[in-house]
Amino acid sequence: MSDRAYRVLADPATGGDPATDAARELIAGLALRPWGQVASSVYETGRLVADAPWLAGHQQRIGFLLRAQRTDGAWGPPEGYALVPTLSATDALLAALADGGAPADLVTPVARGLGALAGMLLATDARALPDTPALDLIVPALVDSINARLTRLDRATAERLPRPPLGLPAGLGPDRLHAVRAAVAAGVPLPAKLAHFYEVLDATPADAGPTLTAVGASPAATATWLTRAGPDAGPAAHAFLRQLIRDGGGPVPCPAPITVFERAWVLSGLRRAGVAVNPPAAVLESLTGAAGAEGIATGDGLPTDADTTSVALDALARLGRPADPAGLWAYETADGFCTWPGSEDGFSVTTNAHVLDAFGQHLAAHPDADARYRRTVDRLSVVLPGHQRADGGWQDRWHASPYYATACCVLALVEFGRGAGVADAVRRAVRWVLETQRADGSWGRWVGTVEETAYALQILLAAPTVVAGVDDAVARGHAYLHEPALRDHPPLWYGKELYCPLAIVRSAVLAACRLAAIRTEGLGRSVVDCGYRATKTTT
Repeated sequence: MSDRAYRVLADPATGGDPATDAARELIAGLALRPWGQVASSVYETGRLVADAPWLAGHQQRIGFLLRAQRTDGAWGPPEGYALVPTLSATDALLAALADGGAPADLVTPVARGLGALAGMLLATDARALPDTPALDLIVPALVDSINARLTRLDRATAERLPRPPLGLPAGLGPDRLHAVRAAVAAGVPLPAKLAHFYEVLDATPADAGPTLTAVGASPAATATWLTRAGPDAGPAAHAFLRQLIRDGGGPVPCPAPITVFERAWVLSGLRRAGVAVNPPAAVLESLTGAAGAEGIATGDGLPTDADTTSVALDALARLGRPADPAGLWAYETADGFCTWPGSEDGFSVTTNAHVLDAFGQHLAAHPDADARYRRTVDRLSVVLPGHQRADGGWQDRWHASPYYATACCVLALVEFGRGAGVADAVRRAVRWVLETQRADGSWGRWVGTVEETAYALQILLAAPTVVAGVDDAVARGHAYLHEPALRDHPPLWYGKELYCPLAIVRSAVLAACRLAAIRTEGLGRSVVDCGYRATKTTT
């Protein structure tokens, strides 16, 4: 996936603000594409090839997988993030190979995929693998599937492929997968979020029916259910998949739909940067569920969560429709706030930063609110610096880049944090950002990206005090966002594999460009035309 540069010019006749003009276009897209704008997924597309070859676009999906294979035989981002997409793509091409009728020789890419899996990815200790959701369910399920498909190949084909069965990474066994499958088969109620992984559970979700739009906000889960139940059993779900396939030209994204998640992050981020937005009433109304007792979910088919609820509340407050965040106390724990109550391992600094935003907004509007609100803000003002890394950044479990986590924490602490530790935490974060800027002006975990550069700029521009080197770093980062050259942009958001929410990334870049333009104009380096970079929409 590559960045494409595009330029938005202010109208000299009206004095239009380019950031506002671009934001208006972006927000119009939120209403026109309610499922959300997410880049195509190797994992999800592979599951459709393997489990739902009857769906339109089957050959296009095979072609997408062939084009996406890396030179080393794997698929996906660097490091252990390649394991899940490589398993899915290899299994999918094996299924297509067995079915026949594929337009190209699939033996070579399958052999290369098997080599990448056996040679490095599955040899990695499980403790070194990234904590992507349900990895301990997906990996055993796909390893079993690949091994089973290898045993069913005709002799001539099998002789061209590696024969030893694939093993599991050390420390990762099939026990949880077997236990979950057995529980589902026995009718035991499971956490609603497991519907997102239905394609590996061998079961029908309890809420499946003719009006179901998507199983677990996952095209793969939805397609697998339709394969087992028949398209006529879920006309709404079938229509949903057909639309995704048409939009993407065959491949599909994940997660989808992300209606509320996308709208909340886009509107909150733009308004925080001072970009004037006027979203349609339907877009605003989709966020109002955040004020409910149980909060709001990322999209249809997923359970409510504290992260989406908090960002939706922050967006509503910034748009002049504040709501009481009291429902977030259902997510409070001894350590802070969890993303899902009672069913989450680990701690998310970004969820807690967003909770701080939500409570901080309420206190700003209601300074005489119950003391519990103030205690919550005070508590999170200590919790977040307590999770700061020694180098000054933060790392989170919902995003691969420390620049996203650090931006979430810094922005929340600068605006709503209380106590002596806040200023020191922000200074340390700014210093870390300055020290990690690349020679071309960008920032990034693996390579420089516009998304991570946008977060880094927001961190530098949020600092309340002048720090040596910030102005130069901002100018270089801002110039990088204006360069027209194409660059690879890796997906960075945690899902079954890393994914890229295109509209959210674009809004982050728009916000950073506006803030940086204000700073550079103040320094006498006015930018006449603002260039905003966005990853190409593929779904």
